Amino acid sequence: MGRHSLPDDHATGSSGDGPPPRRRRTIAIATVLVLAVAAGTAVAAQGGLLSFSKPCADSAVHLSMVTSPDIAPAVRAVADKARADQVKSDGHCLDVRVVARDSYKVAMALTSGNRTPDYQIWLPDSDLWIDRAKGSGEGIPLTPGDSIASSPVTLAVVPSVAKGLGWPKKKYSWAELTAAATDSDEVRLGAADPARSATGLLALSSIGASSGQQGGDSDTRVAATAKLLAQRMSDSDAQVLETLAQDDSAAEQGNPERNQAVLLSEQAAFAHNTESTGGGTLDLFYPRDGTPLLDYPYTLVDETRMSTSEGRAALRFMRLLSEPGAQAILEKHGFRNADATVGESVVASAGGRKPQPYATTAAAAPTTEVLQQTLGMWTITVQSARLTTVVDASGSMATIEPGGNQSRMDITKASLIRALNQFTQNDEIGLWEFATTLDGNKDYRRLVPTARLGGPAKDGGTQRERLAAAFSALEPVPNGATGLYDTALAAYKDAQATYVKGKFNAVVILTDGSNQDDRSISRSALIAELKRIADPERRVPLLAIAVGPEGDRDELNEIAKVTGGGGYQVTDPADIQAVILQAVMTAGQNNYAARE
Repeated sequence: MGRHSLPDDHATGSSGDGPPPRRRRTIAIATVLVLAVAAGTAVAAQGGLLSFSKPCADSAVHLSMVTSPDIAPAVRAVADKARADQVKSDGHCLDVRVVARDSYKVAMALTSGNRTPDYQIWLPDSDLWIDRAKGSGEGIPLTPGDSIASSPVTLAVVPSVAKGLGWPKKKYSWAELTAAATDSDEVRLGAADPARSATGLLALSSIGASSGQQGGDSDTRVAATAKLLAQRMSDSDAQVLETLAQDDSAAEQGNPERNQAVLLSEQAAFAHNTESTGGGTLDLFYPRDGTPLLDYPYTLVDETRMSTSEGRAALRFMRLLSEPGAQAILEKHGFRNADATVGESVVASAGGRKPQPYATTAAAAPTTEVLQQTLGMWTITVQSARLTTVVDASGSMATIEPGGNQSRMDITKASLIRALNQFTQNDEIGLWEFATTLDGNKDYRRLVPTARLGGPAKDGGTQRERLAAAFSALEPVPNGATGLYDTALAAYKDAQATYVKGKFNAVVILTDGSNQDDRSISRSALIAELKRIADPERRVPLLAIAVGPEGDRDELNEIAKVTGGGGYQVTDPADIQAVILQAVMTAGQNNYAARE
């Protein structure tokens, strides 16, 4: 199946040559299961587990499935019908219990790996959550299978405003559409938090890509859009629907607390319009430069814990969800099939109408890196950041990197300067360097105090200009060793002491080696002290990046995770910019989890 995107001309009535082959992942699951089956079939036969004579009540295979809340009613209906029809797998009746749970909450729980899941199957609304759950490499093992449904992300607008925007005849790009909706004070645009909503994140990444096609200062335009969305942000897709006018009365339409346009999936608009009374329906715009797609990947959760019968039953239920009867149930709930083909009745009920390009829209799938950068930008732009950047200046940073004549420090400096461009004028950033005994007995030295990038610097210019110059001036200390532990503790304490409420406060440490200061605090004592002084009201995650092959990511992660941060590895210092954004995004997610 394709990631996030609608294929070209593959809806009902399109003129293409038929839908492209889906990227099927059934084989990945089946391969895992066949090994278990080969080992277990003989035992199962001897024990009577494959008996077809027992009643369902005695021989059913019980599975627990967690799904995105929007698709839970449809999947539950399929499971109930399978139970009533006594659908079987190897002679065992299927008994699948479906529980609705927000995808971002499941992803965070799986990433932590702290608890054994109470379910065997997960159906998130997008495979971006699977990427998120797998991101740390330390979570619960996941085996994605087929996409069983899809729904495009759209802009849903109340009819009075839609008419003013030229619906249904006028077609917009994502950038044009959001500009039209936000340039006027008369249109109130809302969205679900992209850190918690695949719809919100995919839409924001599409806005970014579309703005980039326009040229000019696209980053500024996207950041401005993000700021506007944040002012009317909801925690979840369900809550964003509650912000809409509930009917077409003057009181509801004129209520400044009510949104008039929201970023929404087609299925969510379908459900809203179907249940709406009193004229509170929505019209849908489908941007002409491509509509991202929620893709609902069927995923096994730690299949090593599953018995042979459970594994085969899980595969049987996945296939059942793709059969015509189940697909008809999904369509009745407003979903497209996995190839994004759709009946006219679904589109009409959702609020789509020709000539809006609901049948032929296509978009290049956003990569994991693009999504990470978008979410990092969102975290930084919306919350504003206060970061202390701590850079290793030990002698090993003079190492010449393969493939050129630049040192590790040279490439690190250039990447930091590029990363600086991702931050807004309201963000606060400072700079430390460290080696050993840089400042008397201290292993670290403060070079630029943490301050607002748009603010004035003491020596003229702005904090941003002063910081860029300081990055450029960084040089390795000849024969300098790595004084990591004392520096990490000092930077953490300083960030706590200067904590600014309402901002994303963090310490970013970049080092190419392990601690080499024999006189410093020990690793175990450092971790114990960080745990002791951690304050849930003043969260300051350490974002520790191991640069180059000698960097010890595992050690850094052990230290950083007690603060709500994490350790990261870059073999090429040029990747530091992307990793900083990834680290900010991940720590932002952890902050959300800690708040709940």
